[in-house]
Amino acid sequence: MSSLSTTNTNSVSDRYGRLLPGLLLSGAIAWGAIALGKLEWMQSHGMSALTLAIMLGIVLGNSVYGRLAPTCGAGVAFSKQTLLRLGIILYGFRLTFQDIGQVGLAGIAIDALVLASTFGLAMLLGTTVFKLERNSAILIGAGSSICGAAAVMATEPVVKGRSEDVTVAVSTVVVFGTIAIFLYPLLYRWNLGWQVLGATPTAFGVYIGSTVHEVAQVVAAGKSIGQEAANAAVIAKMVRVMMLAPFLVILSAVLARGNARAGSGDGKAAKLAIPWFAFIFIGVVAFNSLGLLPASMVATITDIDTALLAMAMAALGLTTHMSAIRRAGIKPLLLAGLLFCWLIAGGAAINHVVASLFA
Repeated sequence: MSSLSTTNTNSVSDRYGRLLPGLLLSGAIAWGAIALGKLEWMQSHGMSALTLAIMLGIVLGNSVYGRLAPTCGAGVAFSKQTLLRLGIILYGFRLTFQDIGQVGLAGIAIDALVLASTFGLAMLLGTTVFKLERNSAILIGAGSSICGAAAVMATEPVVKGRSEDVTVAVSTVVVFGTIAIFLYPLLYRWNLGWQVLGATPTAFGVYIGSTVHEVAQVVAAGKSIGQEAANAAVIAKMVRVMMLAPFLVILSAVLARGNARAGSGDGKAAKLAIPWFAFIFIGVVAFNSLGLLPASMVATITDIDTALLAMAMAALGLTTHMSAIRRAGIKPLLLAGLLFCWLIAGGAAINHVVASLFA
């Protein structure tokens, strides 16, 4: 019995020993990204820790990581897969169901219509016009329609996308989300004359939250207009983020049905890849809505969550080769650019029509 116990202990020790170097490497990159993300210049330009983590990871992944991969590979893979799911689950501590009440039915309808129309357009243009692989179009559409890099990373386990597809999708979020930070304040000033979205900062804040990619980018764009706009933008964005869970469940069901139709006709049902972490994410949001934990503890949990997601992003960057991104070509960028134009123009139309209906 003692020998069996010793064997089990050694196997566990060996397993975690193999993970440790990669976890330390991913953690070091995440720590650097978080530190950089706290700089005022980075915050004003919407460069979040997640964005910086994948950028640093790509730099190291295409330089020194090749020599470290034999030692660090297992831990990097663990960061990219297991820590990612845990990070998405803990992301629920940033949200509450009370957020929904603050934007009302109009805000929910706006977010839902922007999400559905943007993702539908991504699939239509991506697969028929640009002839991209389905997974690539899905990932770019998820990043544009929901919550940027976090949505791309959460969608990857459902579609089982390649690292380069994920990185390309995240890159489009970085490019067009950064443009949005500088463009939306100009749109706000133009809107004061046109009043397409009403003249209040709150109305424009909802427009920002429902159409800009990343949470950090939403905050940067909103604050450049004013605190009132920033508050409304963040609330609208959080409601949009909350739609990530039902999106993943629906996507999984649709993909399973599509795979069944494309099967060999042997009568076997296609396996439904249920994203269980999405259900746990909803449970965490529900628990957080009860307000049982002190604010200081929630803040600590969200800090841990940022570190976990940054480690996942760093691991993704480490395993991405620039040659694969170059092979992807200009088409993903063109697709994301058209989606960006839709978010601006179509999003404004959706905000205007829905706000008028609920007035």
